[in-house]
Amino acid sequence: MRYGHRALRRKIAVLCFALLLLADVVPSFAERETEDEAAIHAEEEFFRAESGGPLADERQKEPAKGGEPEVPPVFIPPDDVLPKVTARSAVVMDALTGEVLYQRGMNERRYPASTTKIMTLITALETKGIGFDDAVTVSSAAADMEGSTMWLEQGQRFRLEDLLYGMMLVSGNDAAVAVAEHIAGNVSDFAKRMTEKARAIGAEHTQFTNSCGLHDPGHYTTAYDLALITVYGYKNSAFRQIVSTKERRVPLMKPPFFQNLENENMLLWIYQGANGVKTGYTDAAGRCVVTAAERDGVQLVSVVLDGVYMWNDSIAMLDYGFRNTEGRDFVKQGERLASVPVAGGEQATVALTAKETLRLSVPHGDMSAYRREIKAPRSVEAPVRRGDKLGEAVYYYRGKKVASVALTADSAVGRENSFFSNISRLWHRIVTWFS
Repeated sequence: MRYGHRALRRKIAVLCFALLLLADVVPSFAERETEDEAAIHAEEEFFRAESGGPLADERQKEPAKGGEPEVPPVFIPPDDVLPKVTARSAVVMDALTGEVLYQRGMNERRYPASTTKIMTLITALETKGIGFDDAVTVSSAAADMEGSTMWLEQGQRFRLEDLLYGMMLVSGNDAAVAVAEHIAGNVSDFAKRMTEKARAIGAEHTQFTNSCGLHDPGHYTTAYDLALITVYGYKNSAFRQIVSTKERRVPLMKPPFFQNLENENMLLWIYQGANGVKTGYTDAAGRCVVTAAERDGVQLVSVVLDGVYMWNDSIAMLDYGFRNTEGRDFVKQGERLASVPVAGGEQATVALTAKETLRLSVPHGDMSAYRREIKAPRSVEAPVRRGDKLGEAVYYYRGKKVASVALTADSAVGRENSFFSNISRLWHRIVTWFS
């Protein structure tokens, strides 16, 4: 099959990179003195698989004296804590709080290449009336797409879910176009929806003109915006499932009747806790990758745009993020956080306890950035059953709500049948009605 050689090259690249790590040849990407030749070779093999041909970079077309290509240097600020990172724009973000843990040129305009498909996936998943079982017919425009593809053919029919996996795992440009056409009728209108959704998320310096990421001067983003978009995506369980999948078999209507998809994201195999998300490459964009990992209750998202060694950069940045963020239990299951009066009850109050343990990330170990608010009624009316939800504890990080846990009755409180209890219940109802 046409896609077999690309998959083989990708396997070789992943194997080379993994062997280096297992042999402890690359113990710490942030501290290495020089770039390892085999690691460089592994990245080159990946991009040959991604592009389907030899590597090209429009910044390297004019050779300097001696035949060496001229590449504009990456500006590294004096206070950059990861000076060996090669990306022109980069950011590491804590997904829960939105805290930026590391950045370099994160607000500079860049071309996103196939990391565009992160927004394509979000837009598809959130479109009302669209489901995974939708039958999508491949158009001639989708089948003729260049770059990385699923090798779709005009007239083929696929489940929408299978095309979404093909779009994210093997970066199928043809799948991205088929999805856009199915949902919006054409790519241009779908791209407008993508831009509108990005702005709603807070990505104010992002604009999309297509669903796959092929170069267009009006198709751009920033590392910070792309991190915001990805963090938003992780709130959706279907998004999480798709971008963290290593392999998937897609059925075909003719021999061999299936296609094996292998995720191009190397980190899913070699980095502890890796759970997404998407690679990208064009001549104009350079090597791009959005990666993510979760450890000890901390979910991080890393963005590398136009990096020479994007895998090395991603690992160094995620390592730095985990060194500077920790997960802490803010409340344990069954822990008492408040109590409320019980009108007309056999006991005066009932304790409110946390329904579950709540573990949150703490960037830079700064607990003072968090604030807790207990939301519970002034009183409740008997009877109360054990486990009744009576309130919630809400947690804010720098004023933004980031999590909450339900507060439930720790014990049952029966109704007391007496004159004063009946008056208490009546008064409670009057107060509740007016409030």
